[in-house]
This record gives sequence, C-alpha cells and structure tokens, in this order.
Amino acid sequence: MKTKVAFFDFGGCEGCQLQIANLEEDVLRLIDIVKIVSFREIMKEHSDDYDIAVIEGSIMRPMDEERLKKIRKNAKILIALGACACLGGVQRMINQWPVEESKEIVYGNSEKIKDNPYFDNFHTKAVDEVVKVDAYVPGCPIDRNEFVRILIAIIQGKKPPLPDYPLCVECKKKENICLFEEGKLCLGPITRAGCNAICPSYGSECEGCRGFISHPEERAYKEVLENYSISVEELLHKKSIFNYRYIEKKRDKNE
Repeated sequence: MKTKVAFFDFGGCEGCQLQIANLEEDVLRLIDIVKIVSFREIMKEHSDDYDIAVIEGSIMRPMDEERLKKIRKNAKILIALGACACLGGVQRMINQWPVEESKEIVYGNSEKIKDNPYFDNFHTKAVDEVVKVDAYVPGCPIDRNEFVRILIAIIQGKKPPLPDYPLCVECKKKENICLFEEGKLCLGPITRAGCNAICPSYGSECEGCRGFISHPEERAYKEVLENYSISVEELLHKKSIFNYRYIEKKRDKNE
C-alpha cells in the first residue's frame, strides 16, 4: 500500500507547492511509494483519507484554525511546508498592529466585511501554534529536493534530515566573499543552512527565510555586527521580514 499524501494551502502564495509541482524527473522517486490524494494546485480530485498532510501557508483566520484542526485529526503525520507554515511568513509582520486597525487600513471602514468570516482576521500564526507538527520543510520557497528527502525519510520511519548549523558554513564551502565585507547586512550567521547559500551566492543578503538555528552563537554574531558598526536594533528592524515570530518571543520575554 502506498502512503497517501494530501496538500493543503492556507495564507500564502502557494510558491512552495509550485516547487513540488516542478519536481520534474525527481517525481519518479516518489510515485512508487506515495499516492497523492489531494493537491488543489495540480489536480481536481480530493479525498479526506490520507496518511500525511502537507500544510503550506500561515493561519490568519478563525476559520483557518478550525480547518487545520480537522486536517490534523485526519492525518497520522503533519508536515509544515515553507516559511509561512513554519514561521508565520512575511504576513506575520502585521501582528505589530491591532487587528481592527489593520483591517481598516487594508479594506476600509466597510460594512460589507463586518460579518464576513473570510475577513475575520486575527493575529497571524505558524502552523505549530495551532496543532502539533511532526516535520518541517523551511524556506521561501522550499528546496524541492530537500522536501523529497524529508518525505522519503518520514515514510521510511526515519528522523527527517534538517541542518542545524549556520548558513555561513555553506557560504564558506562555496568560497563566497562575506557580504558584510561588501557593506551588506546578512543573517547567515544565525540562519539555518540547507539552501546551499543560494541568495549570498548571487550577491543577495540572507533574509533568514529558513528560520534561525536552535543554538546560534549570539555573542559572536554581536561581535560581527559591532565590527561593522551595526546595532542589534538595526538588524531586527531591517531583517524581520521572515522572523517576526522571534521578535514577538523576545518582546513577550522582556514583558
């Protein structure tokens, strides 16, 4: 019997699911062991009978939360797919403002959305803030090959492989010039590796879309920032696009 897999989307752009749809020949590694029973982006068929649920997107409405709980109840294993599901995504930055204020700015003071559940937003959450998550595939978008490795490991009953060392390791292996030397601000020293340093390799600053490693060398990173005359406050202000969740935790801890 093949493992039945279902994909579900919440608050996000569906770019991570597109990565899976673009697996091309690598899909041959999966079709012998999995059966996709629901995947709105590539098929019309849908079934609530599945073993693994793959969740893309953040949770932004009460109706999303209830739907996610039902999916979790049906699934033996639940995978959070991409930065939105793992961290809350870019849209989590809206949490710094009151919900009603944000709704009025975006939609205006409209009676049409007052009692409409589709506009009944609350503060954005990552998937694991609502239900138990068994495995994570980080990134924006995800690395499709990493997704294949993680899914195969889960089906084989193994612990999914996920790096817990900084992106700088991959940058060094590729012999990239450190972006700090070019006057740029990079989150590589505290960001989880696994993307093969794709952004710094093309001259773009790491924005931390894979989340932070579990034990970052914070003192060493602060020394790097001080060496380049960058404050922690400036870092957090400029680099919270994917990791506002950590800012919330730091704020709550200080309170």
